Amino acid sequence: MVLCGNAGDAGVMADELREAVVLLAAAGLVGWLAHRLRIGVVLGFLLVGALLGPYALGRVAGEGSWLSLLVIEKSEGLHVAAELGVAFLLFMIGLELSLARLWRMRALVFGLGGAQVVVTGGAIGLAVWAFGHAPAVALVLGLALALSSTAIVMQLLTERGQLGAPVGRSSFAVLLAQDLAVVPVLFLVGILGASADAGPVELALDVLRAVGKALLAVAAILVLGRLVLRPVLRAVAETRSREAFLAAILLAVIGTALATEAAGMSLALGAFLAGVLLAETEYRPQIEVDLEPFKGLLMGAFFVSVGLGLDVGKVLADPLRILGSAVGLVLLKAAILYALARLAREERPVAAEAALLLGQGGEFAFIVLALGTGVGLIPLETAGFVGLVVGLTMAATPGLAALGRRAARRLEGPAPAAEHGPEEAGELSGHVIIAGYGRVGRAVGEMLDTQRVPHIAVESRIGRVARLRRDGAAVFYGDASQAEMLARLGAARAAALVLTMDDPERARSVAEAARRSWPRLPIHARARDEAHARALLEAGATHVVPEAAEASLQLGEGVLVEIGVPDDAARALVAERREALRAGIAPLR
Repeated sequence: MVLCGNAGDAGVMADELREAVVLLAAAGLVGWLAHRLRIGVVLGFLLVGALLGPYALGRVAGEGSWLSLLVIEKSEGLHVAAELGVAFLLFMIGLELSLARLWRMRALVFGLGGAQVVVTGGAIGLAVWAFGHAPAVALVLGLALALSSTAIVMQLLTERGQLGAPVGRSSFAVLLAQDLAVVPVLFLVGILGASADAGPVELALDVLRAVGKALLAVAAILVLGRLVLRPVLRAVAETRSREAFLAAILLAVIGTALATEAAGMSLALGAFLAGVLLAETEYRPQIEVDLEPFKGLLMGAFFVSVGLGLDVGKVLADPLRILGSAVGLVLLKAAILYALARLAREERPVAAEAALLLGQGGEFAFIVLALGTGVGLIPLETAGFVGLVVGLTMAATPGLAALGRRAARRLEGPAPAAEHGPEEAGELSGHVIIAGYGRVGRAVGEMLDTQRVPHIAVESRIGRVARLRRDGAAVFYGDASQAEMLARLGAARAAALVLTMDDPERARSVAEAARRSWPRLPIHARARDEAHARALLEAGATHVVPEAAEASLQLGEGVLVEIGVPDDAARALVAERREALRAGIAPLR
């Protein structure tokens, strides 16, 4: 009996390991194809899931065939990975939703974005109700389909360099409002699913009880998080162990998610709250860098699991109904957003381009569908149909974006287009990044302040970061030798990078990482001596100041003036010596 049990467990484990291998191989292939074909990775994972799932490859692969080794089923392991993927996506959204950022964009986010969610959700809900679905199902599907694909749209805007353009700001504001709406929608699905057979009065009482319980749980998590999370992360960061810091972040995300689940809410809500708690801290850029690979892989597992349930054969069996619904969804969403954008006084070209860019369904629709079917609110047949419609609209997004660009150019007419306004709030451009914010770094920052030059700093000593942030300095905790960290601080748009850290090896690593990723970025570095200066120049620094040599030059200038050498002559002698020193440490090219 024991042997049989062990053999059965081993068989299940081997099957799950096989699926994990297939999933990892598919993730690598999707990343490569997405880059080559210029499609979003979200769409790529959906297509992989549909292709390797039971409705495509599973139908043609016979039992025992080598093709059956490539078929992925909805195993328990994949389900857990998909749940974690949703949690990490919500965590990263919470991490981006700092209160300061929301306040700066409040008119667009809560005005245009909020109106888009409410009006579009209501219109789609009425259409779903008119087709014979229950009011609760119509409400949930209306709100789910009102949301667009954050992942695909942001990727397209980034590739086109439009994040700072008017269409980028408007689209980002709408997406931000939609992201904020996800948590209430998920909460609503849970309530409606638990009270599906209740009458109006009983349903209202259930909603009030659930909302009260949720508010208490959220308040407790936020208070405890502020009291506990930041001191714990500071203690861990002081160890300067990247592994310990990553473990602490993972514990915060998963622990908060489990706490909300224990309170009767979703894992995703807890992960979202964890992100909100950390959004205003100095750890945010480093967290984004460390968790990006986990989020990408786990989100891949989620979208593959969604793709497994997409029966593409149904499109061929009933093309008019499914394709007609996809076209109708895009036209309805685009028409409503265009009208709302014009009411918000956006120019016609901006309104038209944003409307078509955001006309698709989004990844959150799949999350809502999965939760809705799990609680018995949404019928499986309806969820499958809606999933196909959303997938088709997401696949059409690059074409819709190109159509929107052409429409905008036509609406602009022969007159020159309106100049772009300043970049989206929170997106620095033409700024200076200071790596290392000790005595020298602060001095550089103060000089930049006198000329009103925007600058941002990254520092690896958490105690120093905490003190400086209390004084109002824009300093973040992180490792500047990671190109991902510099990218988060806007290195691609920066005017210069200044290296002032004490550790010569770390300074060289930062110079190498920056030069490798941004060949044209000016890099100014402080060096301890001539040997250190030469190493920094060889690593890619543009301009290096040897600390000891500069001190000797300034001292020499003071002595020359004191003994009677004219000021101009003393400065000329020092300048000549400085140039000779620079020529001496310059690396051979």
